[in-house]
Amino acid sequence: MSKPANIAILGASGYTGAELVRLISTHPLMVIKALSAERKAGQQMAAVFPHLRHLDLPVLSKIDEIDFGGIDLVFCALPHGLSQAIVKELPASVKVVDLGADFRLRDPKAYEKWYNRPHDAPEIQPNAVYGLTEFYRGQIKGARLVAGTGCNAATVQFALRPLISSGVIDVDQIVCDLKNGISGAGRGLKENMLYAERSQDVMTYSYGGKHRHLGEFDQEFSALAGRPVEIVFTPNLVPANRGILATCYLRGDANEVHACLEKSYADEDFVITLPFGEMPKMSDVQGSNYVHIGVAGDRMPGRVMVVATLDNLTKGSSGQALQNANLMLGFDEMTGLKLAPVFP
Repeated sequence: MSKPANIAILGASGYTGAELVRLISTHPLMVIKALSAERKAGQQMAAVFPHLRHLDLPVLSKIDEIDFGGIDLVFCALPHGLSQAIVKELPASVKVVDLGADFRLRDPKAYEKWYNRPHDAPEIQPNAVYGLTEFYRGQIKGARLVAGTGCNAATVQFALRPLISSGVIDVDQIVCDLKNGISGAGRGLKENMLYAERSQDVMTYSYGGKHRHLGEFDQEFSALAGRPVEIVFTPNLVPANRGILATCYLRGDANEVHACLEKSYADEDFVITLPFGEMPKMSDVQGSNYVHIGVAGDRMPGRVMVVATLDNLTKGSSGQALQNANLMLGFDEMTGLKLAPVFP
């Protein structure tokens, strides 16, 4: 496309919706034409997110009030389970990037298993492209529907996909311990997310093989290995607003692992492999679309640690969504995403 694209964001009153607005506000080829927020319909975006009050934005509306006839692309930043029915009703000319879980799992039965509800649009699921941009770039360019990854799932995959593909690690000996910030739980009111509950504390959750992103790991890692792969994965909530840091304990040669990651990401603008032995921090990528990956050996030969970090709201969700949308619309992939991380 040579002219600016008209954009609608459904679910603009959530964290990922606000992050999309923040990023698109610097995009020279996208114009936000519609913003939806069912419970806050009729309000100005500035009333919901005062940090965006300097922008000239549409009034928040209900989804059924939006005229999609002039919209080129829709971002669905809705709670899980809502996008399937909505995407079915959108005009075929409208491209869609779904930030939720509704189209991530290719098998509708797998979706039902991990999300405890039947798939509402199994007939269009085969058309969805998994939205991990660096690995599905070719398919995303020609897609009408792209399914964003889970933020935890993206972090671990950046650490492991090249290693599984190249066979430099034992896929039956993968243990991942992940820490993520509070915003990964969304903006809804929850008792266990109150400041007094979460400050000065770390909480393990969805442990013992229960986390929904395991469905993505099973799907993606098994496809890469050509046989079933099931990793050990434990997420932990830490008292930080945003960010994810995944520590992966593996069997393999540390130098081979580092060389593999360096080679795999040598031409990727947003994924940086650090010098051997250097470890990333969540604060190094905050507010940006970058991924930092570190590799270190262990005192015992044959064991290696790979650590990956990204911002859950940017590269883990809205930034990744914008990266995908750029490809779908024929724009330069990095447009609107060259923001440096915010520090401190």
